Amino acid sequence: MDINTLRGIATIFVLLAFVGVVLWAYSSYKKKDFDEASQLPFADETESERKAREQKEEDARSKRK
Repeated sequence: MDINTLRGIATIFVLLAFVGVVLWAYSSYKKKDFDEASQLPFADETESERKAREQKEEDARSKRK
């Protein structure tokens, strides 16, 4: 096995990986996740702020009981 055979195998591997990434990115299975991620720049609060707010609301509910 010479260097050109290894280069050919590497080229085929990279091509298959590229096709796999393209199929993954354009699959309808991931559409919901990508649509959600595309709206992140427009979100009013970060995930940590949302969790902190929910925790405060939960604490307030538990104190009322």
